[in-house]
Amino acid sequence: MAAAVAQTSGSCRECHQEIFTAWQSTDHALANRPIDPKADADALAAFHPPAGVGPGTPPELVLGHKPLWQPLLPAAGGRWQPHELAYDPAKKEWFNVFGTENRQPGEWGHWTGRGMNWNSMCAQCHMTGYRKNYHAATDSYQSTWVEHGVGCIQCHGPTAAGHGDKNKPAPTGPQPPFHGDRAKMMQTCAPCHARNEQLTLDFQPGDNYSDHYRLTLPVEPGIYYPDGQQRDEDFNYTSVLTSRMGGHAGVTCLDCHDPHSTKTILPVENNLLCLQCHAAPGRVQPNGVRAIPIDPLAHSHHKEGSTGNSCVACHMPTTNYMQRAPRHDHGWLKPDPLLTKELGIPNACSKCHVDEGLDWNIAKADEWYGAKMDSRQRARARAVAAAQAGRPEAAAALLGLLAAEDIPTWRASYLSLLTPYAAVNEEVVAAGRRSLAAGEPIERAAAVRLLSGHAPARDWVRPLLQDPARLVRLDAEWILSPELPADSPGRKELDAYISLSLDQPSGRLRLGQDLANRGQLAAAETEIAKAASWDPFSAGIQDVQGMVLSALGKMPEAAASLDRAAELLPTDAQASFRAALAHAEAGQMDSAEASFRQALNRDPNFDRAWYNLGLLLAQHNKLAEAATALTRAMTIAPSVADYPYALATVLLRSGDEAGARAAAQRVLSLDPSNVGARQILRRQP
Repeated sequence: MAAAVAQTSGSCRECHQEIFTAWQSTDHALANRPIDPKADADALAAFHPPAGVGPGTPPELVLGHKPLWQPLLPAAGGRWQPHELAYDPAKKEWFNVFGTENRQPGEWGHWTGRGMNWNSMCAQCHMTGYRKNYHAATDSYQSTWVEHGVGCIQCHGPTAAGHGDKNKPAPTGPQPPFHGDRAKMMQTCAPCHARNEQLTLDFQPGDNYSDHYRLTLPVEPGIYYPDGQQRDEDFNYTSVLTSRMGGHAGVTCLDCHDPHSTKTILPVENNLLCLQCHAAPGRVQPNGVRAIPIDPLAHSHHKEGSTGNSCVACHMPTTNYMQRAPRHDHGWLKPDPLLTKELGIPNACSKCHVDEGLDWNIAKADEWYGAKMDSRQRARARAVAAAQAGRPEAAAALLGLLAAEDIPTWRASYLSLLTPYAAVNEEVVAAGRRSLAAGEPIERAAAVRLLSGHAPARDWVRPLLQDPARLVRLDAEWILSPELPADSPGRKELDAYISLSLDQPSGRLRLGQDLANRGQLAAAETEIAKAASWDPFSAGIQDVQGMVLSALGKMPEAAASLDRAAELLPTDAQASFRAALAHAEAGQMDSAEASFRQALNRDPNFDRAWYNLGLLLAQHNKLAEAATALTRAMTIAPSVADYPYALATVLLRSGDEAGARAAAQRVLSLDPSNVGARQILRRQP
């Protein structure tokens, strides 16, 4: 299945022997390989997966190298699946990469599922010259590649005609445009060393990252901690771009790592790697920023050679992934025990000083660093956490941070977190409009998404259909999809992007959403139903399916989908609320009441749920209960005129004229033009 051997790493060896030797035993070179019957014999002899949990054929390929590798098993439709049992070559033992998590067949994330499919999820970063070649009509793959592992052309690009041919003159002319451009070179590392989404399948070394990938930002609570520290399996690029070193001073991968051996260019021991820049007087970076000079002994308050004196141990703590793969955080954040106490964010101090307790660590940090601890990092973490919790005060905090922020990736993150507030806060909308003209594509794209639900946004984002970055164009095309002519460049570009991931439920969902946005609801229902069948445990897919079914007028089916979404989100009051509204519209009043009460069990201060429950109870002449529910809504949100007005009508029906008049008076204090309240007050007592 592999392509011809031309331009493989082996063909570079004769002229670049030293580099080839440094590379050939690295994790890059061995990122994927065929089974070696001799070298892997002992490991495979001990490979005993449980019967009946997947393909019965033996492994043929190996994914990864150290600290672990997984056997790849062939499956139907040209698929390869990495088994959940992985091999630890140091300890020479098998273990489950999911630990105690018991993933079941049929789940998207089970090793036999689409979430663990090598062709779609792994190969593009573990192979050279990989082409997925998915065929949607047959739901199958005919994947091809140039060579196993990450070889020379994966990072340097295909060689020019005549390169390395001793029978032809050496090619003349300039080097490829990205050679020597450290930022562009880092963007060549980024596709595989970032958590991201592919926008195309044809990234080439030297290309702009934002033309081919959407970077995952530190926005979702389960992905990063609120200060930007890695939480889930995030790799490194986002962290570098959000850091002061990378996002502000311009530090790149190559400032610390040799790309061929993958080792650091200086030892980490004795802080030599970090002191190449931070030794006094501080090295001036290529963009003109001078590194802060640091004396590790004075700065750390720990003796030389100790863990507490190590820059990397304190500012690049490790998180263990896949049970046995520790990886350093690349955000270079300061450890802050106070944020651990407030928000549960890990800190390096407490990892060592466990017995002393958290308050002791907080006191020591304050004693040694004082006001320096109360920095932008704290303000950022608190604002991000507030936004993730949906608290109203988060908008003002994020707007303040946005106004002072000089790192584009954080600016994009703030805009993403501000998006839910755009419907009720004109300052948020204004900030989004200003960022449409930002210098960096990641910020412009976030601004487009922020404005996507705002009515006038179509006119504002239309010029961005011509943006130089595909990332920005795609977000503008998504908003303007219903008006894009079939043969327009924007329509073709958006369709090409949507087609990339039709082998995944997220891709089918995206196609269904686009069809729905264009008014093709029946076709949208088909695609989203497929997505739901491929990932029956996705609350998001069930939620979108419910909305499309509702738009089609299939209210009982919509309510069932939204019920399933609420079941999959056991603490989400909004999910229960949406299910309740669908049940009510379907005429399923008992189910509607149950869902409203479920929403209120999850969030007792959900004023809109109390209000809608009150209306439902009133509709069924449960007037005393209705009045109680509406009073709760009014108490929680005293500035909403709808709540006392509904209460006034219920009290009037109950015969409580005085109570109704008092409620009507309250309505007029909030909304003097309310006709219904005036009519209640005109009634004769």
